[in-house]
Amino acid sequence: MTQETMIEMSSVHKWFGELHVLNDINLKVTKGEKIVICGPSGSGKSTLIRCINRLEEHQRGEIVVEGTELTNDNRSVEKIRGEVGMVFQQFNLFPHLSILDNCSLAPIWVRKLPKVEAREKAMKYLKRVQIDDQAHKYPAQLSGGQQQRAAIARALCMEPRIMLFDEPTSALDPEMIKEVLDVMVGLAEGGMTMLVVTHEMGFAKEVADKIIFMDEGQIVESKNPTDFFANPESERTKTFLSQIL
Repeated sequence: MTQETMIEMSSVHKWFGELHVLNDINLKVTKGEKIVICGPSGSGKSTLIRCINRLEEHQRGEIVVEGTELTNDNRSVEKIRGEVGMVFQQFNLFPHLSILDNCSLAPIWVRKLPKVEAREKAMKYLKRVQIDDQAHKYPAQLSGGQQQRAAIARALCMEPRIMLFDEPTSALDPEMIKEVLDVMVGLAEGGMTMLVVTHEMGFAKEVADKIIFMDEGQIVESKNPTDFFANPESERTKTFLSQIL
């Protein structure tokens, strides 16, 4: 059986002024696949996943998400954003709203769910990330790890078919990283299609179907975890792994 293609990037290029941030990116993601993207700072990792839900606009090439091509048409962007959840490095929670309200806001406004139903859904996902007891607190009252778990729950409340994670643990204290990674492992085990920008190589080994190494806006290497760690081909990948492992 052929796997359903969720994301396809074909010859994608992006510039910030003179800087060629994404240079001929070709990537196919099938349903349920977990892809970890790693590489040095400034290699284009975050820009790549931000292009998938049009937080950044690519200038050349084609990005198709679940059969819809990303164009300047707002309807295509809205359709894709409805199916793609995003978790950022900074938690991006509304500080003046409780965790419960942060999570139920988008289902009410975007999905047009009744408030009671949206709050029930929010509690369901807060329970899933094990912070349902924090629902009525405000973001500032939570630890960094709890705030990031709340951000994951907020994304899940839209019941996305794809989840994008942009270095979700890099702003956290070391002891809080595991609690967030545990939630992400649970999502992966549940069959969620995921693209994760991270330097957490233990997570990559445990969860990834494929690891992509980027440098200077290009995909330098793309392999399953076993081959990626044991037999990297590119000298650039070998150097990177020697520095972080």
